Amino acid sequence: MRRLADQRKNYERGELDESEATSAPLQMFEKWFTQAEKAKVPEPNAMTLATVGADGRPSTRVVLIKDIDERGVVFYTNYNSRKGQELAANPMAALQFHWVELERVVRIEGRVEKVSPEESDAYFNVRPLDSRLGAWASPQSEVIANRAVLVKNVATLTTKFGLNPPRPEHWGGFRLVPDTWEFWQGRTSRLHDRLRYRLVDGNWHRERLAP
Repeated sequence: MRRLADQRKNYERGELDESEATSAPLQMFEKWFTQAEKAKVPEPNAMTLATVGADGRPSTRVVLIKDIDERGVVFYTNYNSRKGQELAANPMAALQFHWVELERVVRIEGRVEKVSPEESDAYFNVRPLDSRLGAWASPQSEVIANRAVLVKNVATLTTKFGLNPPRPEHWGGFRLVPDTWEFWQGRTSRLHDRLRYRLVDGNWHRERLAP
């Protein structure tokens, strides 16, 4: 049996001081995201999405951020998938970026809403053809007999739509509207730096959390 408890890592790559933090979390995120890109972190746009269904059971999965601005963080999915159904029942969620090479984590929490059909159309139309066909071909989160089901669906849809498949009504974007951000920087002796931004009466309030 592997002794997982013996695995250790010391965090020494950086620090997070209030003097270097921005007053608003979006600017702080953009700063860190740019640094992750420059550091060539694998898939810096990958984030864990946590949702809770009507039954109170939590679930997580990795999705990709596709847009971010003052309105919130956007990702796209099948609205009929497990996450889509859970967000319909409980439109609150959490996101987490983990940039291992930089020893950094960003956590974001807030309510979730669908983006406009126009926004979903605009993004869908710039996706690669195979991804557009895949949005039709996969009954996401449903049980299927085997992979051949998907291959057959793609072949059928290719014949039907050719090079211009329209966006399915069941596929589109969600926007998480943040009310809480946390920026975590690993430090020695497990005394990590944690700065949290909370939205209070329309303004961002920054505070340090104990590790």
